Amino acid sequence: MIAKLEMLIALAQERHFGRAAEALGITQPTLSAGIKQLEDHLGVKLVERGSRFGGLTPEGQRALVMARRIVGDSRRLRDEMRAKRDGLTGKIRLGVIPTALTWASHLAAEMTVKHPGVSFQITSTTSQNIKTLLDNLEIDAGLTYLDNEPLGRVSTVQLYTEAYHLVCHRDHPLAGRDQVTWGDLGAQNLCLLTPDMQNRRIINRNFHEAGVTPMATIESNSTVVLAATVARGGWVTILPSDMADFLVAGRATVAVPIAGAALSHRVGLVTEFQEPHTPVLAALMQTAKDIAPRSAS
Repeated sequence: MIAKLEMLIALAQERHFGRAAEALGITQPTLSAGIKQLEDHLGVKLVERGSRFGGLTPEGQRALVMARRIVGDSRRLRDEMRAKRDGLTGKIRLGVIPTALTWASHLAAEMTVKHPGVSFQITSTTSQNIKTLLDNLEIDAGLTYLDNEPLGRVSTVQLYTEAYHLVCHRDHPLAGRDQVTWGDLGAQNLCLLTPDMQNRRIINRNFHEAGVTPMATIESNSTVVLAATVARGGWVTILPSDMADFLVAGRATVAVPIAGAALSHRVGLVTEFQEPHTPVLAALMQTAKDIAPRSAS
């Protein structure tokens, strides 16, 4: 039954029989047969079928909610029993906002030193998508903003509060300053994260509070693209301090603190709320608590 519920979850995620089968590592006929057997067992139609996937029926939508809960409980039970037998093992799927990727590396490195049987799959994504991925059981935890957009019922560990830095070429007129203000940056040639990123929305609000209307001539969802653009000269960007310091190290760029931020936000680890957490997630949360006091910005 658990395997068939996982088929339903995969189909709802992929919205395509072929892709769902590929994600599960099975053939499409096996997936179709499994969904049909689940429908026969429950006595209701779950999937609208035609020449292609037509969506879930209302009964299918309700079954999906319960399937995620049952599969999640099953995975937690399996992980807990495995931890008792073998110690902490398994892969943690971690979704991370782009500006927190240096912290993801720090957290993963600390965790794997303490627990060598644990591995990580780290994916860069938006804060909004992290919530969706958690709800859909596609990730186990996320690094995201804790106090700006709704997260739902989750467990959290704060890692740091963002402080913002200007990143510019070392020959830029602002490079020699001890600090700059948001008002200083309004006339600059900006390259920034794309508007779907929460960090960009926070930056926009800080500009608005300073009475500035910024113009970004280059936008990207990658901090690496922003740093590479700045290194060419002629552009500047704005990043949280930890990411800014990492990206300027050993390069012809500098990071200058921005004074007077009207808005800053807490960033931390989020996991689905559980009582108790699985041993692996409990260890991950403890590791996050351990590194926060030493490295908080």
